[in-house]
Amino acid sequence: MWQDLVFMVGSGLSIFFLAPTLRDATARVPLGTSLPSMGIGIVYGLTFSTMGMTFSATGALCAGTMWALIALFRSPGSQAAPITRVDGLALFVRDAQRWLEGLVGETSVRDQFVVDGEYAGSAYGNGPVDASIGFDHPHTADD
Repeated sequence: MWQDLVFMVGSGLSIFFLAPTLRDATARVPLGTSLPSMGIGIVYGLTFSTMGMTFSATGALCAGTMWALIALFRSPGSQAAPITRVDGLALFVRDAQRWLEGLVGETSVRDQFVVDGEYAGSAYGNGPVDASIGFDHPHTADD
């Protein structure tokens, strides 16, 4: 039935317009907005599924899930926001390279950590950190 597709498109547009809010680490959406919207999406999804409107149910449940993620990560006072923020792509890539090297090579767990611009294991002859990842200056308490 065509109504099923119309409701699915509407839910898809909701998800499309909510995605920037979820991606923006500085966004703050009150729980008074996100929790009722999450509940409505889930209730609509369950209702549509009992009516045999599979596409509408899927869209509404996905929209409800998007609101749940916004409530979790973007509510004022949320502790999850700093965990999900990516500060430096170069640092992430370098960490991934180190991890992959550790899978195939002989490295100690100590070499995975950086302290004051050097590997934690530098006292054992492992040397300084690669300056290309942003540790080219000594860190101070003000950093």
